[in-house]
Amino acid sequence: KIYRMNETLKRALSGAVYIILLLGCISYSQESLAILFGVFLLIGVYEFCKIAALNLFVSLPIAAISYYFLWNKSQNFTIKTIIVSLSIIISIKLLLYLFNTQKTNFKIATRYLLLIGYIIIPFVITNYVAIGKNGYNPKILISILILIWANDTFAYLVGKNFGKNKLFPSVSPKKTIEGFVGGMFFTIISSVLLSKFYIESNILYIWIIIAIIVSIFSTLGDLIQSKFKRVAGIKDSGKIMPGHGGILDRLDSIIFVIPFINLFYLILYYVS
Repeated sequence: KIYRMNETLKRALSGAVYIILLLGCISYSQESLAILFGVFLLIGVYEFCKIAALNLFVSLPIAAISYYFLWNKSQNFTIKTIIVSLSIIISIKLLLYLFNTQKTNFKIATRYLLLIGYIIIPFVITNYVAIGKNGYNPKILISILILIWANDTFAYLVGKNFGKNKLFPSVSPKKTIEGFVGGMFFTIISSVLLSKFYIESNILYIWIIIAIIVSIFSTLGDLIQSKFKRVAGIKDSGKIMPGHGGILDRLDSIIFVIPFINLFYLILYYVS
């Protein structure tokens, strides 16, 4: 019992530090967000190199240089369109990988493409979603994070109490269809409340669509990361967060959702 209490306390403390650091840096300034996600990126690359058996001394410079030159290019819609499109292509490849029942690994060249499209670009373009019509707006990214946390929390609660039908038993035996539907329902409710009382936006449908994107792709992102770890034969991507695992364990939903939210932003930009 004492051991379990210590583990629970450790998990709660590391989770609290993570949330305070995340929300604090996002709220403080665009630069503090960029620095935090730059650090997260380097840790994430280190963890991904272990999972995918990539050369760390090649991967880290690629990540650092790419991030340095691209993190503040949100207003350059040509660059933004190119890198978001690349990330979406890689995401589609990962979805095909997820639904492939075989546990085969990728070739080395493909793994470096995954490093770029699945790890590096999402960390870069996380900076982009916080840019609104009037410049940097931390409420946008904070709201997206809240929606992801709401989806995870309510999917777990609904699944635990009402779940009977497995969603993806070969990768994540605990996830249920009922949990997924419940998570989406409460995420949409959360988006309505955030739009009305926190963001104070008059365009409600945008946040409802974002909520649906979050529910679908955060769940898929979690499943993809779970499959990576199963194929690699490991439980967690790292040990930097006691009781939670690594950075990729905490951010797997975010890094898979962010390209699709950026794609939605680009569609709105080009059709408006």
